[in-house]
Amino acid sequence: MVNSQTAAIFLVVILIMVTGNFSLFHGILNIYPLTFGNLPFLISLALFFTSLTAIFFLVISHGKCTRWILAGFLLITSQSAYYMDHLGVIIDTVMIDNVVQTNKSEFSSLITSTLILRTFFFGVIPAWLILKYCPEPRSLKIELKSRLRSLLLLLLALVLLVIPFTPDYTSFIREHRIVRFYSNPTYSVYSAIKYINQQSNITAHQSILSKTAEDAVLLDPSTSKNELIIMVVGETARADRFSLNGYQRETNPELSKQDIVSFTNVTSCGTSTNVSVPCMFSSLGREKYDKEKALHQENALDVLQKNGIEVLWRDNNSDSKGVATRIKYEDFKTPTLNPNCKGECRDVGMLSGLDEYIEKNKGKDMMIVLHQMGNHGPEYYRRYPKAFERFKPACQTGELRDCTQQEIDNAYDNAILYTDYFLAEVINFLKKYDEQYEVAMLYVSDHGESLGEHGFYLHAAPYIIAPKEQTHVPVIAWTGKNFDYNLSDIKPYKDNAISHDDLFCTLLIAYELESNICTGKNAIFAKNKMLKSYALSEDTLDKNVD
Repeated sequence: MVNSQTAAIFLVVILIMVTGNFSLFHGILNIYPLTFGNLPFLISLALFFTSLTAIFFLVISHGKCTRWILAGFLLITSQSAYYMDHLGVIIDTVMIDNVVQTNKSEFSSLITSTLILRTFFFGVIPAWLILKYCPEPRSLKIELKSRLRSLLLLLLALVLLVIPFTPDYTSFIREHRIVRFYSNPTYSVYSAIKYINQQSNITAHQSILSKTAEDAVLLDPSTSKNELIIMVVGETARADRFSLNGYQRETNPELSKQDIVSFTNVTSCGTSTNVSVPCMFSSLGREKYDKEKALHQENALDVLQKNGIEVLWRDNNSDSKGVATRIKYEDFKTPTLNPNCKGECRDVGMLSGLDEYIEKNKGKDMMIVLHQMGNHGPEYYRRYPKAFERFKPACQTGELRDCTQQEIDNAYDNAILYTDYFLAEVINFLKKYDEQYEVAMLYVSDHGESLGEHGFYLHAAPYIIAPKEQTHVPVIAWTGKNFDYNLSDIKPYKDNAISHDDLFCTLLIAYELESNICTGKNAIFAKNKMLKSYALSEDTLDKNVD
């Protein structure tokens, strides 16, 4: 029992700091090991973050709402702490966007027994106690006086905590700002406010759509065959887990039989689907990417469609993240369209009915995008049929810390095996049309995945600190005999540095569309034989490839 709301707030703050900020203090101890010399500064940091959290709750908790605010945050912080402690994630705007856009299937895979137990003991029980025993507010004058007195004392404490360690705090703030992102719940609240502001800006400009590549000119002569390109947007695939790129395990037995190019040095635009997918189809590039801008300007698929190309998006993932808003979209996450849905709808089901679609659009250029479920975690074992469980034993739970590293690797690599099979099936499907069309397949993964390296699991880490496992992605190309790209010309450059930024112009050039927006872009993708204005000498090519 406590005799004032201020006292109740301080009790909640202490509980949250003790049970919900393990990642914060673990990160601090990694920087400043627990030694006698570091002890004073470590105590100062602990009190500093505790004081800031107390100030936050004193400011937002008032009157009869206090008990509900405190109870709500106890529930939220218990769950945030679980994901930060167990998966190494940071609750920033990207992660909040992921949560908002998570579908039922993805959500269920993230609910584990550990999460339920942690929420119950550190969230539900404390929240119930606060709702039951938090005192009623006293008079406005008494409460205001109590809060102001506490706030002034805490502000004074902050000053007294910082002054003796000013150089240390300066270094901590300048060089280790990522650690502060684990402050629970203050950084999460900051991110939520920022996210709401971003979404309100997007809504305010909902009706505005900026034009892109309006100068695009189709250089395709009437005598050439129509293009038929299938682009596979991969999910959570790491380049270093493809045996095509040197991985010691044979994870690409089917693709290794095909005449393909595997680009080994590709970086993603983001570390989550919500960022990477709209970014890769945008003309903005990673450095200038902004979600609001990307959603309100034409992307590569819009440009193709307005220049007469038939564009189809088939999705076995969550959705297109706004990319396919203005084109034909088909949902393959249910048995309604996907015939391969035993337990989970399989990516290979997206090939069903494509023959009829191609026949219906005969005589036209076509662009078909297949958005994979791929290696979506943490339940990698669900991403492939049992027949593909070649590497054993495989982790059979979404609670990755309950599995050994070998079991996690096995499950993840089995899912890569299934992607290998799926991509080979796409190529074999296109081979049927090799005489009638200029056919090609392009596979691009949206981002990678952390499998425990450096304490990180899954993805969506802030790009500034994202490990290469989350940003180094596989890209694979295959072309038919009539296609304008000559793979033998491109293969010598398969190890050169490229990125998602190159996709926009790659797609335009693949359909013989010339635009000033692509002038000076990566020369590897200028090998389209039809675009004579892009033809470069070998010397120029060597100089312009990044």
